[in-house]
Amino acid sequence: MQIRSLKVYCDIVQLRSFSKAAEENGVSQSSASQLVHQLEERLGVQLIDRSKRPFTLTPEGSKYYEGCTKLVRRYDDLEHEVRSLHEDVASRLSIASIYSVGLAHMSQFQREFLAKHPKARIRLDYLHPDDVYDAVESEQSDLGIVSFPERSRRLGVIPWRDESLVLAVAPTHPLAGLSSAPAEALAEHDMIAFQRGLKIRDAIDRELSRQRVETRVACEFDNIETIKLAVTIGDGYALLPEPTLARETAAGTLIKIPLAGFELSRPLGILHRRDEALSDTAERFIELLHSHAADVDDPSSGPATGGASGPASKRVVTA
Repeated sequence: MQIRSLKVYCDIVQLRSFSKAAEENGVSQSSASQLVHQLEERLGVQLIDRSKRPFTLTPEGSKYYEGCTKLVRRYDDLEHEVRSLHEDVASRLSIASIYSVGLAHMSQFQREFLAKHPKARIRLDYLHPDDVYDAVESEQSDLGIVSFPERSRRLGVIPWRDESLVLAVAPTHPLAGLSSAPAEALAEHDMIAFQRGLKIRDAIDRELSRQRVETRVACEFDNIETIKLAVTIGDGYALLPEPTLARETAAGTLIKIPLAGFELSRPLGILHRRDEALSDTAERFIELLHSHAADVDDPSSGPATGGASGPASKRVVTA
Protein backbone atom coordinates (compact mmCIF):
# COMPACT_ATOMS: atom_id res chain seq x y z
CA MET A 1 0.00 0.00 0.00
CA GLN A 2 1.50 3.32 -1.09
CA ILE A 3 2.08 6.01 1.52
CA ARG A 4 0.70 8.51 -0.98
CA SER A 5 -2.74 6.88 -0.83
CA LEU A 6 -2.71 7.09 2.94
CA LYS A 7 -1.75 10.77 2.79
CA VAL A 8 -4.55 11.55 0.36
CA TYR A 9 -6.99 9.83 2.69
CA CYS A 10 -5.70 11.75 5.71
CA ASP A 11 -5.95 15.07 3.83
CA ILE A 12 -9.52 14.31 2.73
CA VAL A 13 -10.52 13.72 6.33
CA GLN A 14 -8.62 16.69 7.77
CA LEU A 15 -9.73 19.16 5.10
CA ARG A 16 -13.25 17.70 4.98
CA SER A 17 -13.11 17.90 1.21
CA PHE A 18 -12.17 15.60 -1.69
CA SER A 19 -11.44 18.55 -3.96
CA LYS A 20 -9.16 20.38 -1.50
CA ALA A 21 -7.27 17.20 -0.71
CA ALA A 22 -6.87 16.47 -4.41
CA GLU A 23 -5.45 19.94 -4.99
CA GLU A 24 -3.13 19.55 -1.98
CA ASN A 25 -1.69 16.36 -3.48
CA GLY A 26 -1.63 17.39 -7.15
CA VAL A 27 -4.22 14.89 -8.34
CA SER A 28 -7.73 15.16 -9.76
CA GLN A 29 -10.78 14.91 -7.54
CA SER A 30 -11.82 11.70 -9.26
CA SER A 31 -8.37 10.22 -8.58
CA ALA A 32 -8.65 11.11 -4.91
CA SER A 33 -12.06 9.47 -4.75
CA GLN A 34 -10.72 6.39 -6.52
CA LEU A 35 -7.81 6.11 -4.06
CA VAL A 36 -10.25 6.02 -1.15
CA HIS A 37 -12.37 3.45 -2.98
CA GLN A 38 -9.30 1.27 -3.47
CA LEU A 39 -8.49 1.52 0.24
CA GLU A 40 -12.04 0.47 1.10
CA GLU A 41 -11.85 -2.50 -1.27
CA ARG A 42 -8.51 -3.59 0.18
CA LEU A 43 -9.81 -3.36 3.75
CA GLY A 44 -13.26 -4.71 2.99
CA VAL A 45 -14.95 -1.90 4.96
CA GLN A 46 -16.49 1.49 4.25
CA LEU A 47 -14.31 4.33 5.47
CA ILE A 48 -16.34 7.34 4.38
CA ASP A 49 -20.13 7.67 4.27
CA ARG A 50 -20.69 9.69 1.09
CA SER A 51 -24.49 9.60 1.39
CA LYS A 52 -24.38 12.57 3.77
CA ARG A 53 -23.44 16.16 2.99
CA PRO A 54 -20.89 16.87 4.22
CA PHE A 55 -19.56 13.33 4.29
CA THR A 56 -18.94 11.58 7.60
CA LEU A 57 -16.45 8.96 8.72
CA THR A 58 -17.58 5.50 9.68
CA PRO A 59 -16.16 4.07 12.94
CA GLU A 60 -13.73 2.09 10.80
CA GLY A 61 -12.81 5.27 8.91
CA SER A 62 -12.06 7.14 12.14
CA LYS A 63 -9.84 4.35 13.43
CA TYR A 64 -8.03 4.10 10.11
CA TYR A 65 -7.49 7.89 9.99
CA GLU A 66 -5.99 7.88 13.47
CA GLY A 67 -3.45 5.23 12.54
CA CYS A 68 -2.69 6.59 9.06
CA THR A 69 -1.98 10.05 10.45
CA LYS A 70 0.82 8.67 12.60
CA LEU A 71 2.24 6.54 9.77
CA VAL A 72 2.23 9.35 7.22
CA ARG A 73 3.78 11.87 9.59
CA ARG A 74 6.53 9.50 10.69
CA TYR A 75 7.32 8.43 7.13
CA ASP A 76 7.34 12.04 5.96
CA ASP A 77 9.71 13.00 8.78
CA LEU A 78 12.00 10.07 8.01
CA GLU A 79 12.12 10.83 4.30
CA HIS A 80 12.82 14.51 4.88
CA GLU A 81 15.53 13.86 7.46
CA VAL A 82 17.31 11.33 5.20
CA ARG A 83 17.34 13.86 2.38
CA SER A 84 18.66 16.58 4.67
CA LEU A 85 21.17 14.84 6.95
CA HIS A 86 23.70 17.59 6.30
CA GLU A 87 21.38 20.29 7.65
CA ASP A 88 21.43 21.30 11.32
CA VAL A 89 17.65 21.71 11.54
CA ALA A 90 15.75 20.00 8.76
CA SER A 91 12.74 18.18 10.16
CA ARG A 92 9.04 18.83 10.14
CA LEU A 93 7.19 20.49 13.01
CA SER A 94 3.44 20.60 13.40
CA ILE A 95 1.97 23.19 15.79
CA ALA A 96 -1.64 23.60 16.90
CA SER A 97 -2.53 26.99 18.37
CA ILE A 98 -5.61 28.68 19.73
CA TYR A 99 -6.94 31.29 17.33
CA SER A 100 -5.92 34.43 19.22
CA VAL A 101 -2.28 33.43 19.65
CA GLY A 102 -2.09 31.97 16.16
CA LEU A 103 -3.53 34.93 14.32
CA ALA A 104 -1.63 37.52 16.32
CA HIS A 105 1.79 35.90 16.59
CA MET A 106 2.48 32.48 15.16
CA SER A 107 2.75 33.37 11.48
CA GLN A 108 5.42 35.93 12.28
CA PHE A 109 7.28 33.44 14.47
CA GLN A 110 7.11 30.91 11.63
CA ARG A 111 8.66 33.35 9.18
CA GLU A 112 11.40 34.27 11.63
CA PHE A 113 12.22 30.62 12.31
CA LEU A 114 12.31 29.65 8.65
CA ALA A 115 14.59 32.59 7.90
CA LYS A 116 17.11 31.04 10.30
CA HIS A 117 16.39 27.41 9.36
CA PRO A 118 15.21 27.34 5.73
CA LYS A 119 15.29 23.53 5.52
CA ALA A 120 12.77 23.10 8.32
CA ARG A 121 9.08 22.72 7.59
CA ILE A 122 6.43 24.07 9.94
CA ARG A 123 2.72 23.47 9.77
CA LEU A 124 0.38 25.71 11.77
CA ASP A 125 -3.20 24.78 12.61
CA TYR A 126 -5.51 27.23 14.38
CA LEU A 127 -8.01 25.34 16.53
CA HIS A 128 -10.49 25.57 19.38
CA PRO A 129 -8.68 25.10 22.74
CA ASP A 130 -10.13 21.60 23.30
CA ASP A 131 -9.02 20.59 19.80
CA VAL A 132 -5.46 21.78 20.50
CA TYR A 133 -5.23 19.34 23.42
CA ASP A 134 -6.68 16.56 21.28
CA ALA A 135 -4.29 17.28 18.39
CA VAL A 136 -1.18 17.02 20.57
CA GLU A 137 -2.41 14.00 22.50
CA SER A 138 -3.35 12.13 19.31
CA GLU A 139 0.06 12.99 17.73
CA GLN A 140 -1.47 15.07 14.95
CA SER A 141 0.56 18.03 16.27
CA ASP A 142 3.96 18.07 17.94
CA LEU A 143 3.31 21.18 20.03
CA GLY A 144 0.22 23.05 21.17
CA ILE A 145 -0.15 26.69 22.20
CA VAL A 146 -2.98 27.35 24.67
CA SER A 147 -4.01 29.79 27.35
CA PHE A 148 -4.44 28.69 30.97
CA PRO A 149 -2.61 25.42 30.10
CA GLU A 150 -3.31 22.25 32.05
CA ARG A 151 -1.02 19.25 32.46
CA SER A 152 -2.39 15.74 32.15
CA ARG A 153 -1.14 12.18 32.33
CA ARG A 154 -0.06 12.33 28.68
CA LEU A 155 0.65 16.04 28.23
CA GLY A 156 3.30 18.24 29.76
CA VAL A 157 3.32 22.04 29.81
CA ILE A 158 6.21 24.44 29.23
CA PRO A 159 5.22 27.92 30.50
CA TRP A 160 5.66 30.59 27.83
CA ARG A 161 4.36 34.03 28.76
CA ASP A 162 1.77 35.97 30.75
CA GLU A 163 -0.24 38.56 28.83
CA SER A 164 -1.76 41.45 30.77
CA LEU A 165 -5.42 42.17 30.10
CA VAL A 166 -6.37 45.74 29.28
CA LEU A 167 -9.59 47.61 28.67
CA ALA A 168 -10.42 47.75 24.96
CA VAL A 169 -12.89 50.38 23.70
CA ALA A 170 -13.76 52.17 20.47
CA PRO A 171 -12.42 55.74 20.15
CA THR A 172 -15.96 57.09 20.61
CA HIS A 173 -16.65 55.18 23.84
CA PRO A 174 -17.17 57.27 27.02
CA LEU A 175 -14.20 55.50 28.66
CA ALA A 176 -11.85 56.22 25.74
CA GLY A 177 -10.41 59.33 27.40
CA LEU A 178 -9.24 57.53 30.54
CA SER A 179 -5.51 57.13 31.14
CA SER A 180 -6.28 54.09 33.30
CA ALA A 181 -9.46 52.21 34.12
CA PRO A 182 -10.49 51.57 37.75
CA ALA A 183 -12.75 48.62 38.48
CA GLU A 184 -15.73 50.78 39.43
CA ALA A 185 -15.80 52.39 35.98
CA LEU A 186 -16.56 49.01 34.40
CA ALA A 187 -19.89 48.66 36.19
CA GLU A 188 -21.29 51.74 34.45
CA HIS A 189 -21.07 50.40 30.88
CA ASP A 190 -21.99 47.33 28.84
CA MET A 191 -19.40 44.58 28.57
CA ILE A 192 -18.64 42.42 25.53
CA ALA A 193 -17.60 39.24 27.33
CA PHE A 194 -16.04 35.88 26.68
CA GLN A 195 -18.48 32.99 26.61
CA ARG A 196 -19.24 31.39 29.96
CA GLY A 197 -17.25 28.26 30.59
CA LEU A 198 -14.04 29.56 29.00
CA LYS A 199 -11.14 29.75 31.44
CA ILE A 200 -10.42 33.38 30.64
CA ARG A 201 -14.06 34.28 31.41
CA ASP A 202 -13.83 32.46 34.73
CA ALA A 203 -10.65 34.36 35.64
CA ILE A 204 -12.22 37.71 34.74
CA ASP A 205 -15.42 36.96 36.67
CA ARG A 206 -13.48 35.92 39.76
CA GLU A 207 -11.40 39.09 39.81
CA LEU A 208 -14.32 41.44 39.15
CA SER A 209 -16.27 39.69 41.89
CA ARG A 210 -13.32 40.23 44.21
CA GLN A 211 -13.39 43.90 43.22
CA ARG A 212 -17.15 43.94 43.99
CA VAL A 213 -17.97 44.95 40.42
CA GLU A 214 -21.29 43.85 38.92
CA THR A 215 -20.86 43.82 35.15
CA ARG A 216 -23.57 44.40 32.57
CA VAL A 217 -22.84 41.75 29.96
CA ALA A 218 -24.37 42.78 26.64
CA CYS A 219 -23.24 39.74 24.65
CA GLU A 220 -20.82 36.82 24.79
CA PHE A 221 -18.48 35.30 22.21
CA ASP A 222 -16.06 32.38 22.21
CA ASN A 223 -13.13 34.07 20.47
CA ILE A 224 -11.14 37.29 20.67
CA GLU A 225 -11.48 38.30 17.02
CA THR A 226 -15.29 38.43 17.24
CA ILE A 227 -15.12 40.33 20.54
CA LYS A 228 -12.81 42.94 19.00
CA LEU A 229 -15.19 43.38 16.06
CA ALA A 230 -18.17 43.77 18.41
CA VAL A 231 -16.33 46.40 20.44
CA THR A 232 -15.31 48.26 17.28
CA ILE A 233 -18.85 48.56 15.93
CA GLY A 234 -20.78 48.72 19.22
CA ASP A 235 -20.97 50.64 22.47
CA GLY A 236 -19.46 48.06 24.81
CA TYR A 237 -16.01 47.47 26.24
CA ALA A 238 -13.97 44.28 26.58
CA LEU A 239 -11.10 43.02 28.72
CA LEU A 240 -8.57 41.52 26.33
CA PRO A 241 -4.91 40.41 26.29
CA GLU A 242 -2.83 43.43 25.32
CA PRO A 243 -0.78 41.74 22.52
CA THR A 244 -3.95 40.77 20.65
CA LEU A 245 -4.81 44.45 20.14
CA ALA A 246 -1.64 45.45 18.26
CA ARG A 247 -3.29 45.59 14.83
CA GLU A 248 -6.38 47.51 15.97
CA THR A 249 -4.52 50.07 18.09
CA ALA A 250 -2.08 50.72 15.24
CA ALA A 251 -5.02 51.32 12.90
CA GLY A 252 -6.83 53.48 15.44
CA THR A 253 -9.99 51.35 15.48
CA LEU A 254 -9.58 50.43 19.15
CA ILE A 255 -7.99 52.06 22.18
CA LYS A 256 -6.32 50.07 24.95
CA ILE A 257 -6.38 51.40 28.50
CA PRO A 258 -4.43 49.82 31.39
CA LEU A 259 -6.39 48.66 34.42
CA ALA A 260 -6.04 50.61 37.67
CA GLY A 261 -6.03 49.10 41.15
CA PHE A 262 -6.26 45.49 40.01
CA GLU A 263 -4.55 43.15 37.55
CA LEU A 264 -5.68 40.46 35.15
CA SER A 265 -3.50 38.28 32.94
CA ARG A 266 -3.72 35.36 30.55
CA PRO A 267 -0.98 32.72 30.95
CA LEU A 268 0.13 30.96 27.77
CA GLY A 269 1.84 27.60 27.66
CA ILE A 270 3.29 25.07 25.22
CA LEU A 271 1.81 21.57 25.26
CA HIS A 272 3.88 18.50 24.37
CA ARG A 273 3.60 14.76 24.84
CA ARG A 274 5.27 13.42 27.95
CA ASP A 275 6.18 10.07 26.39
CA GLU A 276 8.16 11.50 23.47
CA ALA A 277 11.37 13.52 23.51
CA LEU A 278 11.18 16.89 21.81
CA SER A 279 12.87 17.01 18.42
CA ASP A 280 15.73 19.41 17.77
CA THR A 281 13.41 21.52 15.63
CA ALA A 282 10.81 21.67 18.40
CA GLU A 283 13.47 22.66 20.93
CA ARG A 284 14.69 25.48 18.74
CA PHE A 285 11.18 26.73 18.01
CA ILE A 286 10.47 26.81 21.75
CA GLU A 287 13.66 28.82 22.22
CA LEU A 288 12.34 31.30 19.65
CA LEU A 289 9.05 31.58 21.52
CA HIS A 290 10.93 32.24 24.76
CA SER A 291 12.88 34.99 23.04
CA HIS A 292 9.52 36.72 22.49
CA ALA A 293 8.22 36.03 25.99
CA ALA A 294 8.46 39.67 27.03
CA ASP A 295 6.91 41.17 23.87
CA VAL A 296 3.68 43.09 24.46
CA ASP A 297 3.07 44.40 20.97
CA ASP A 298 3.37 43.14 17.41
CA PRO A 299 6.03 40.37 17.37
CA SER A 300 7.35 41.74 14.08
CA SER A 301 9.14 44.36 16.17
CA GLY A 302 11.69 41.65 17.00
CA PRO A 303 12.62 39.58 20.03
CA ALA A 304 12.87 41.03 23.49
CA THR A 305 16.32 42.20 24.48
CA GLY A 306 18.05 41.68 27.77
CA GLY A 307 20.95 40.06 29.54
CA ALA A 308 21.44 36.46 30.46
CA SER A 309 19.09 36.79 33.40
CA GLY A 310 16.21 38.15 31.30
CA PRO A 311 13.14 36.20 30.24
CA ALA A 312 14.56 35.37 26.81
CA SER A 313 17.45 33.44 28.34
CA LYS A 314 15.49 31.26 30.74
CA ARG A 315 15.37 27.54 30.26
CA VAL A 316 12.06 26.21 31.51
CA VAL A 317 11.95 22.63 32.76
CA THR A 318 8.68 20.79 32.42
CA ALA A 319 7.25 19.00 35.40
